[in-house]
Amino acid sequence: MYHQFYSRLARSLPCIVVSVDLPLAPEHRLPAAYHAAFQALLRIRDASPLLSSLADLTRVFLIGDSSGANIVHELAAMVGRAEENEPGFWGPVKVSGGVAIHPGFVRSTPSASETHLEWQTPFLTLEMLDKFLELGLPEGQGKDHPYTCPMGAAAPPMEELKMPPLMVVVAEKDLVRDTEMEYCEAMKKAGKEVEVFFQTDVGHSFYLNKFAVDGDEITGKRTEELILAIKDFVDRH
Repeated sequence: MYHQFYSRLARSLPCIVVSVDLPLAPEHRLPAAYHAAFQALLRIRDASPLLSSLADLTRVFLIGDSSGANIVHELAAMVGRAEENEPGFWGPVKVSGGVAIHPGFVRSTPSASETHLEWQTPFLTLEMLDKFLELGLPEGQGKDHPYTCPMGAAAPPMEELKMPPLMVVVAEKDLVRDTEMEYCEAMKKAGKEVEVFFQTDVGHSFYLNKFAVDGDEITGKRTEELILAIKDFVDRH
């Protein structure tokens, strides 16, 4: 499902795409996936003598969609925190930016976009959203947890986060569109560099449906636009 999109992205930029094997919930609830992503970045740092001839490690970009976009936010914050605590911690590796596609940010009070039941797709329904959070969040925690509501009162102040430039991709017909936009506005208010790439007529993770990408004019066009926008963001950073 992801291979068709990321292989195309790798050819278009061009870039090397590293896919992290994450521990699965509910056996391994959050923050297990965040720690695994952090460890993957450490392995790149530790292997830099071998990798530096193959890739420019000063231009590493984080990318993920849906809950993976939440990982982009958390990992970027962890990277910045490690560098602040120990300057030079990352050696030759520099995270130059992050691309958060349709992040799964929510809050306990439903947003207006969540009332659009016609926007439910095989990639995201309200029932799926609730079940994912029930299985993935630390036990006993709800939607206002910082992992799913980093712009909420329970989350660390965004002003204190050391973050790279971010590109946040938002789809018009995404159930969590409004809370994604709340996140973007909160980050901007905190002085962070955030670019919003808004796409009309499509929903959550639309580009993963290869049949629609190949057979539907709008889906195919929006997928191409998304890849070009990511390329532009990477080229500028």
